[in-house]
Amino acid sequence: MRRIVLFASFLLGACAPGPSSEMPSRAATHESSTMPAMKSFTAPRPMPVLRSNRDIQRDFMDLSFQLESGRNLPYFTRFEQPITVRVTGAPPPTLIPDLNRLLHRLRSEAGIDISRVQSGGDANITIEAVTRSDIRRYLPKAACFVVPNISRLSQYRAARLSRATNWSMLTKRERLAVFIPNDSSPQEVRDCLHEEVAQALGPLNDLYRLPDSVFNDDNVHAVLTGFDMLILRAFYAPELRSGMTRAQVAARLPGILSRLNPAGDSRAAQYPGSTPRAWIDAIQTALGPGARPAQRREAAREAVHIAQVMGWQDHRRAFSHFALGRLSQSVDADLAQQQFLIADQFYERSPGTQLHRAYAASQLAAYSLSQGRGAEALLLVNPYLAIAEQHENAALLASLMMLRAEALDMTGRVAEAQAVRLDSLGWARYGFGADWAVRAKLREVTMLSPLKGSNR
Repeated sequence: MRRIVLFASFLLGACAPGPSSEMPSRAATHESSTMPAMKSFTAPRPMPVLRSNRDIQRDFMDLSFQLESGRNLPYFTRFEQPITVRVTGAPPPTLIPDLNRLLHRLRSEAGIDISRVQSGGDANITIEAVTRSDIRRYLPKAACFVVPNISRLSQYRAARLSRATNWSMLTKRERLAVFIPNDSSPQEVRDCLHEEVAQALGPLNDLYRLPDSVFNDDNVHAVLTGFDMLILRAFYAPELRSGMTRAQVAARLPGILSRLNPAGDSRAAQYPGSTPRAWIDAIQTALGPGARPAQRREAAREAVHIAQVMGWQDHRRAFSHFALGRLSQSVDADLAQQQFLIADQFYERSPGTQLHRAYAASQLAAYSLSQGRGAEALLLVNPYLAIAEQHENAALLASLMMLRAEALDMTGRVAEAQAVRLDSLGWARYGFGADWAVRAKLREVTMLSPLKGSNR
């Protein structure tokens, strides 16, 4: 129901071993006279769903009949009429184009009858673009969120404890509001659109056990995946309707998935274990706002311990080590490097985690550059440039390209390095936003080099 704020731009920022600063993300999106034009993605290329329908059935039920708090929902709810969307507030320039692309995907991939209307009229879903400080005034840990039965953020304080905004009291969806930051980077705005509009339409829960979904608070996936579109298509299958109980939906779901995803019937189920609340709490303490650095590291160590006790061999075990690595960089670069290596090893064993491995590769390559090993950094980065582009993650793509440029410089390929670095800036403007934020990221990567960073 809300995209969480990750501490210190967790997945991308502060890639240098040793002391680091928070990566700013406030974004002005005006055209710059000193940088290339902002780049954006065109045709989506979602990965196909490669899991058993028996696993997907369980995922669908847990996503649809629970809230993120763990509270059970008594009824299945969705929109039962063609859905209209409007935008109000002060949207940044990239919001409407990105929303139009999202709505096109929802129509073509999920089969949902959804369209945008002018801001002056009524709509089932109102997207209000407000400042980040406005959002955090109501939900300090949220980057964006969705609420039923209101249309403006100014209505939320009075309505937040009423029956109208209580998801467990709904029997169908008719009117919802999505609150999106208008002063974040274009990518952050788009990511919020994907997650919150998807939850306005469908699942209200997030599950850490999902490696291939935006319905996961690890925030690895930036845009709706093939799995997410399958879940939404099933959500709006004619066999289902609002007001159904868990048992009624469960009885119809196997037939729905067999029709929508016939290949999933022949795949072996993996039955990944549930995620205990203690691990979730540890991860949220480690990565969410509010805790001191030492508390974050201790929480990350606790997450690793719980993952070990649970016997996990999947992406959750890897993410625990990745979190400990990121939070250890400023105090113990060697420990951080060890944790990133362990994370990558677990990701390698888990199907569908190439994007996760791209994040690990960016950290491992940064360490290699700091040690003067440019050729090694190239080998780490090169396989994941196409992965970042396929998953429409401009911030990750720009970071990998900047790392590659630095590695090319280090290996004497200076002209090639200049071309790659210049090409990275257009993606960085979408991923990080304002020119000063792009320059800060570029400077951070440049300072990894022992030669260029010798005066830091």
